[in-house]
Amino acid sequence: MRAKRNYSIAFKRQVVEELLSGSATTGQLSRRYEISSGLIGYWKNRYLEGKLVEGKSANVKTLEAKIKDLEQMVGRLTMDNELLKKAMEYSLQRRKENSLPITGRNLEGLSGGAKC
Repeated sequence: MRAKRNYSIAFKRQVVEELLSGSATTGQLSRRYEISSGLIGYWKNRYLEGKLVEGKSANVKTLEAKIKDLEQMVGRLTMDNELLKKAMEYSLQRRKENSLPITGRNLEGLSGGAKC
């Protein structure tokens, strides 16, 4: 079994452009470069769709945009989480203060003493 070969974008474009110019048939290119005719057809379809270009593909750009959106969402959720933690701490502190026995701080609202 032959090892998997990786071809550069420039090589793929060269093969497809030879095919489209009519200087060679798919069979001739297949024999010359020792690649299958199905692979050449696949490259040709990608070339005609405009997906056989150097640089970042549209898929990579889409994924990078998705990553950016997710990073922003993580930032917002982190801020929300911190806010909720502080609100929980404040709520627990208030509950603790209200459950303490009567102290000087809590006496301000009371008037008088024990009723008989």
